[in-house]
Amino acid sequence: MDQRTELSEFLRSRRARLRPGDVGLPEYGRRRVPGLRREELAQLAGVSVAYYIRLEQGRVGNVSAAVLDAIGDALRLTGAERDHLAHLARPVPRRRARPAVRPQRVRPAVQQLLDTMDAVPAYVIGRRLDIIAWNGLACALLGDFPALPRKERNLAWQVFLDPAARALYENWEAKAADVVGYLRRDAGRHPDDPALASLIGELSLKSEDFRRLWAAHDVQDKGFGTKVLRHPVVGRLTLAYETLSLPADPGQQLIAYHAEPGSPSAQSLRLLASWSLEPARPRPEGAEDGTRTGDDAQPRP
Repeated sequence: MDQRTELSEFLRSRRARLRPGDVGLPEYGRRRVPGLRREELAQLAGVSVAYYIRLEQGRVGNVSAAVLDAIGDALRLTGAERDHLAHLARPVPRRRARPAVRPQRVRPAVQQLLDTMDAVPAYVIGRRLDIIAWNGLACALLGDFPALPRKERNLAWQVFLDPAARALYENWEAKAADVVGYLRRDAGRHPDDPALASLIGELSLKSEDFRRLWAAHDVQDKGFGTKVLRHPVVGRLTLAYETLSLPADPGQQLIAYHAEPGSPSAQSLRLLASWSLEPARPRPEGAEDGTRTGDDAQPRP
């Protein structure tokens, strides 16, 4: 991904969503395009118009944190958007970005933790939203991850290219927008990741919805909230979710779902849990689809 192009398109998209009245400026004159003019944004940020134009064109190096903060304030950026802007305007040197293409592995202790959460659907995502670990209840609720080819064990691939996932989320459009926001965040952090570029290319080629949402340049971090699922076996569930970052494993996050105690959704989760007592472990890196290696080659009790 070209950082200059990404920076330019991101800043223009953030300007376009603001009206002068939103930031206390008078609205006058006919506007050919929606949103703030570059001159207005420069005025709000306290920088020269020429400097801001060069920045929006990606022609400014060594942008200070103070300038980025001022522009973030002027554009009313969220925390995730500010972080994204910093990565685009001051990218990590290529030699430090190379680890983004290394295979992702979850620590054994994290997998053990997942397996002990037998009443809570939980899984771990890594870079580019790869699903790299899970427990049995997550498989019963969200899909049979061990049976999938590796490239399909990806949250974005599932949401946009798997019809079953589209049917699972009652508000699919909101889920899809969230996923694109997470993927855009990763793209800003790891622009030289060829696997990420390949994923974005495939989604852009095969999904009109992805192309539309990707063009919006929205960015967000995964946090917490509520999802309504339409499960093919137990029906409608209303579940809260929490996202826990794993400090010892940069780029990895554990997502856990839970239902309100005593609710019909909690009863449905207990029913699913009774069907998924056997932990469902990921295949090790390097294993081909449909095969097992190492410990996974042994039959399960």
